[in-house]
Amino acid sequence: MLKLFKLLKSSWPIMLVVIALLGLQAYCDLTLPTYTSEIVDVGIQGGGIKSAVPEAIEENYMKAVLYFVEDKDQQQVLDSYTLVTKDSVSAEDYKDYLDKYPALEKENIYVLKDLDKEQKDSLNQILADPMLIVGSLSMESDTTAKLKDAVAKMVPAELQSAPLVAMIISLPKEQSAKILEPITDKINGIQDSLKNQSAAAIVKYQYKALGMDTDKIQTNFILLTGLKMLGLALIAMISTVLVGFFASRMAAKLGREARGQVFRKVVSFSNAEFDHFSTASLITRSTNDIQQIQGMLVFLIRIVFYSPILAIGGIVKVLNTNVSMTWIIALAVIIIIIIIGTLFIVAMPKFKAIQKLIDRINLVTREILTGLSVIRAFHKEKPEEARFDVANVNLTKTNLFVNRAMTFMMPLMMLVFNGVSVLIIWTGAHGVNNGEMQVGDLMAFLQYTMQIIMSFLMFSMISIMLPRASVAAGRIWEVLNSKVTIHDPSVSKSFAPDKKGYVEFKSVNFKYSNADDNVLDDISFTAEPGKTTAIIGSTGSGKSTLVHLIPRFYDVTGGSILVDGVDIRDITQHELRDKIGFVPQKGVLFTGTIESNIKYGKQNANEDEIKKAARIAQATDFIEEKTEKYQTQISQGGGNVSGGQKQRLSIARAIAKDPEIYIFDDSFSALDYKTDVALRKALNEEIKNRTIIIVAQRISTILHADQIIVLDEGKIVGRGTHKELLKNCDVYNQIALSQLSKEELAYE
Repeated sequence: MLKLFKLLKSSWPIMLVVIALLGLQAYCDLTLPTYTSEIVDVGIQGGGIKSAVPEAIEENYMKAVLYFVEDKDQQQVLDSYTLVTKDSVSAEDYKDYLDKYPALEKENIYVLKDLDKEQKDSLNQILADPMLIVGSLSMESDTTAKLKDAVAKMVPAELQSAPLVAMIISLPKEQSAKILEPITDKINGIQDSLKNQSAAAIVKYQYKALGMDTDKIQTNFILLTGLKMLGLALIAMISTVLVGFFASRMAAKLGREARGQVFRKVVSFSNAEFDHFSTASLITRSTNDIQQIQGMLVFLIRIVFYSPILAIGGIVKVLNTNVSMTWIIALAVIIIIIIIGTLFIVAMPKFKAIQKLIDRINLVTREILTGLSVIRAFHKEKPEEARFDVANVNLTKTNLFVNRAMTFMMPLMMLVFNGVSVLIIWTGAHGVNNGEMQVGDLMAFLQYTMQIIMSFLMFSMISIMLPRASVAAGRIWEVLNSKVTIHDPSVSKSFAPDKKGYVEFKSVNFKYSNADDNVLDDISFTAEPGKTTAIIGSTGSGKSTLVHLIPRFYDVTGGSILVDGVDIRDITQHELRDKIGFVPQKGVLFTGTIESNIKYGKQNANEDEIKKAARIAQATDFIEEKTEKYQTQISQGGGNVSGGQKQRLSIARAIAKDPEIYIFDDSFSALDYKTDVALRKALNEEIKNRTIIIVAQRISTILHADQIIVLDEGKIVGRGTHKELLKNCDVYNQIALSQLSKEELAYE
């Protein structure tokens, strides 16, 4: 299959764009769970406050917080804030600060400066624990009440009625550290994410103390995060659409290139290659097989390329979210691989059989439709229906087996999918209950896990399409890799001017590739221009095979054939066939008009040349009778004209080409005797200085030939004129007497 993808070498820039789009899509899909987590943890539980760094804080509260900040970090905290008092700023700025922080009217506040992300992260690490300690001491609870009673005994009388925080910060740090040891130990045991969330809650209370609208802060955060999620979803959607568009174009291009290569290869086939591939099989390979690969390519680009990106990104995100539950993902992946591997082993052999069964049903259908009149004439409708049913049932059974095997995959995958979801929620709920993770983190982990499993599910779908596409690719490549037995020479020789029109057989032998015996043996004769050479013999004597060797439908296996004094293997097939007007035994017409069929061999033929060819071929009468005459449409295969009319149009096509050599392969068999005589007379009178070779079954057709070659079992047993052969060739005599009486022969 990789060899077929080489047909897309000009599409690599588009492929790089597609991979970039898939990366963008994966980024959007992987970022959405993060925002979901933020909405839950920050927007809902944290009130829209992301960190422990308040944008504004009361002066007294800052003093309390600084008490619990290590000495080396205190200056960094103070440098990060600006103390706002009525006298430190202009009246206009003071009014703006007052509108934003109404508590400024009663107490001075610290306002956070414009810091970059790195500075804020550093400050967050410094302030998280102190904010939690101050916040814990500020809350009213049984613990703080008992602690307040204990501390009140250690402070001066004037502070005994002060808040607990004020009493604590009045003590030496060593003494307060010992008193607060249970609280600090509990805070140190909290995970960083939970610590930030708890600290953010303390910040929210401080904002309320400053008179800020915390509901608005929360609403704005949720709305802004939601808009970001909508934006990412829109980008992901556009990326998906563009990937689908480019994938479809690339698949269509691959199909076009593959069909083109298969067609060009098939057109270059000689009859020997057609003996190896049936027509039905070649049609299936050019259509159904290529469609399988096209579908596979779209799936490959849109899903298979995307799955690893999503899986790797999901694993990275999961490791950043919670490492303790990654064993669940590993378990799910192992189960999925086992399911896919089992189905792949079961279904793969059947995929190979399906394509062969499609070949078979195409073959049977083609034979029945082509021979429908014969089937009806012999009243064989029932047996043929039974033959079709056998092919149809075999294909249906195989398809059903494959589809049934594959139907197990999705329920099993969904079982894994839902089982993993339950396991994550069960395990994660304990983590939330124990304070080891947040609800938003659990939701994000669940979403990332589902994305990872879905990426494996999507990747597993390749097990359905890849086997069949692989078989189809192999069948196409079998055609493309077929060795053509007839080749053009690297350097073509020139024709001999003094031998123009001569066709010479020199000790020619021929046998089919799989045959043991020769079909033709030691054939030697010369057909000259201006003369008619006829070939006759019993059925199976090799007459048609002999004339098929001249245009190189087959190559001789011994001896040589010369045209215009040159071995036909030393000139190109185009140069050779350009000199020949070939009329096959079975008249073949193409969809189009009568005119287009006659002009087939010479596209620039004018009206007079077309009419002359039709007149010589005795086709003028039935053409003129038609309403549209030469513009009359010919249906597929010439189905709307009779066998005799079809043969006459085939003869007219060869005559219109005006070649040096005419070959009529039993082309008069469908003509009545009168038309046969008139046609041969016209040929003799109007085609001068041309070499005419006629294969015939009827003696009457070749009576007046200049030279008659009699074949019997692939050998020449007689050569001469009609009268000469009657005297000295028993085979010819027998053929003649089987068709005409002695009186008729004597008269002729």
